[in-house]
Amino acid sequence: MSEPLKGILAMIAASMVWGLSPLYYKLLAEVPPLEVLSHRTLWSFVIFSLVLLAQRRLKTFFEMLADWRSLMIVGVAGLMISINWFVFILSIQIGHTVDASLGYYVFPLVAVALGYLVLGEKLDRIQRLSVVIAFAAVVVLTVGLGAAPWISLILSMSFGLYGLIKKSLTAGPVVSVTGEVFILLPLALIWLWGVNSAGWTGFVGREGGFFGADVRLSGLLVFSGFLTATPLILFSYATKRLRLSTVGLIQYVNPTLQFLVATLVFQEFFSFWHGITFAMIWVALALYTFAGWRQEKSARKAAMRASVVSTTVI
Repeated sequence: MSEPLKGILAMIAASMVWGLSPLYYKLLAEVPPLEVLSHRTLWSFVIFSLVLLAQRRLKTFFEMLADWRSLMIVGVAGLMISINWFVFILSIQIGHTVDASLGYYVFPLVAVALGYLVLGEKLDRIQRLSVVIAFAAVVVLTVGLGAAPWISLILSMSFGLYGLIKKSLTAGPVVSVTGEVFILLPLALIWLWGVNSAGWTGFVGREGGFFGADVRLSGLLVFSGFLTATPLILFSYATKRLRLSTVGLIQYVNPTLQFLVATLVFQEFFSFWHGITFAMIWVALALYTFAGWRQEKSARKAAMRASVVSTTVI
């Protein structure tokens, strides 16, 4: 099996795990979302630590934590990803998986906009048009429903800022995510102590403390660590073997599966305005993908011409 094919299979597997994860978190609907998030943080740290130990990369992890600049960046990234995880879990529990899928559809365009506004990255006309269409789609949904799609906006913005922040890190994805959950771990442990020993209820006002009291839920909470770690490791494996345009294209499997789960399995509310918004977002993503493919094709041609010129000169 060729390396690119291995990368494609790994990317498809990662996107399928992410896309079908609402089915898993729906099984934890009776557990308050902060408790689920805390267990996800705890068991993710255990899994990632074991992976780094097996790879003999713990030294790299501790070197990253010893650098104050890297520590600050990892801390802010951890805050962004924890917000993203919490809102995603909450959206499934309250029946807004459709909005979550919309957020992950919008995310690539948010990332493009942040790159343009913050990093000064250049956009061609088609890419600018795709961002404008995405913005218009959000406006249409806001006007149609009479309220902003806050879940979609928070998910796309938090994940976009997460990616932007991590651009300044030299550490690999597994090392940096281990750092993120390590920094969040004390908060997770404090919350788990509170719900199990002090009766804390959190935002939703429901009693927690399910771990150890229910075998099925305890197992599901522990497995959330594997559900977090596995797709990220597969994603890291895929990005080393595929072009970014290929990775980006396959990654749309994630929100597509979330959308199908929300509408076909959960049978969530899907209005006329949702239909218009999703159609606009899909058009924007098609334009964005085409622009990225065209840029990559031009870059390959330029590289080939440069190679021919250098060979001729030699």
